[in-house]
Amino acid sequence: MNELVTLRRGIYHDSVSLMRVSKALSDLPGVEVAIVAMATTLNVGLARDLGFEVPACEPSDLLVAVRADDPAAAADELDRLLDALSRQSAAQAADLPPRTTRAAARSVPAGLALVSVPGEHAFAEALDALEAGLNVMIFSDGVSLEQEVRLKALARAAGLLVMGPDCGTAVIAGAGLGFANVLKPGPVGVVAASGTGAQHVTCLLDRAGVGITHVLGVGGRDLSAEVGGLATIQALRMLDADPATELIVLISKPPDPSASATVQAVVAELSTPVVQAMLGATDLTSATAEALRVLGRAVPEWPSWEPDSGGRAAGGRLLGLFSGGTLCQEARLVAGHGDFTDFGDDAYTRGRAHPMIDPSLRLEALDKAEEGDTVLMDVVLGHGADPDPAATLAPAIAAAPARVVVCLVGTEGDPQGLGDQVSALTRAGAWVFTSNADAARFAGGGAR
Repeated sequence: MNELVTLRRGIYHDSVSLMRVSKALSDLPGVEVAIVAMATTLNVGLARDLGFEVPACEPSDLLVAVRADDPAAAADELDRLLDALSRQSAAQAADLPPRTTRAAARSVPAGLALVSVPGEHAFAEALDALEAGLNVMIFSDGVSLEQEVRLKALARAAGLLVMGPDCGTAVIAGAGLGFANVLKPGPVGVVAASGTGAQHVTCLLDRAGVGITHVLGVGGRDLSAEVGGLATIQALRMLDADPATELIVLISKPPDPSASATVQAVVAELSTPVVQAMLGATDLTSATAEALRVLGRAVPEWPSWEPDSGGRAAGGRLLGLFSGGTLCQEARLVAGHGDFTDFGDDAYTRGRAHPMIDPSLRLEALDKAEEGDTVLMDVVLGHGADPDPAATLAPAIAAAPARVVVCLVGTEGDPQGLGDQVSALTRAGAWVFTSNADAARFAGGGAR
């Protein structure tokens, strides 16, 4: 393997775009690793940890580090990808967009600002948006608890909502933000301190023929003792005031008791019924069934599919390899045993794309599974996620000696094609479930 390390000055692209470029280069034949990122302290440290010798640089430099059989060919492909990004950026800049959030709020009618910048800058942008009278969705992580509490307290005083930080999923009047599935319109509003939890419940509702008004993500820390449910309470009241919302579903990992008590007091005051999907007290599939019963709708059988080959024998370890933190925690609780990893945790996403976009870390873990093991995985479809997750997962599943069980989160309207994903995964030898709780029970040794 040969290495190429260069710094390019005067070039800037956002981190998500550069992560996609890095992944495209990494997928080339003969490329062992490729990093294309702004030369921040974090990214330079990541490159050096991988053995690259990075010269002195500034955060405004573009760092390129490639280890490959033919680095020159990779560099040529990089030039092509960066040229395409530059043309796209130039086209977007042709209209001279506003340079600040507040200026943007003055120039175009809007009710919400989406903040997706490095965490150390997210607070200032979110504050700017609140002062401009906008609700805010903070996709960024890396915002301190103190900053989160301050933003949410300011929002409450102004009658606004802060979703996040680290809010990966929201749906506002049918428009998906972040990772979002294609959902039918309908009577259910969702408040979620969990992105993949919200996606799972809404996809099950969609399969049952029930649609959504809004999905309001509040960030995974909102029901902590420090934040005290500030955004959860605001989101509940907003949905309660929405005449199109006939039922609210509240989704969270186990909340802090004091935050939960505060929220329960508010729930008791609402005119709209609330079904609570709090892990530890229930599972997401059972909570979805309860929501359907409250609406007077039938609870369907949640589909599952057997592998075409009949599947591999089990009896060894249970390994959970998840991209969604709530789905990971739910599966651990339902299965009752096993070794579970949430690859969407911040510890695994520093300097790399989320596993719903880049499955490489999960593929490495799957490759280490042994004969007799059972591997339980989630595969999440929708906008923002991998455009064809089965294209990379199916070959790895087929080559693995372990039994593989998949919870497939998606709808028939998602761009990846739910049926196509099922077919590819079952042909590769996986068991596929639409219910995460059912998948966990089966993987843990329970009945199908």
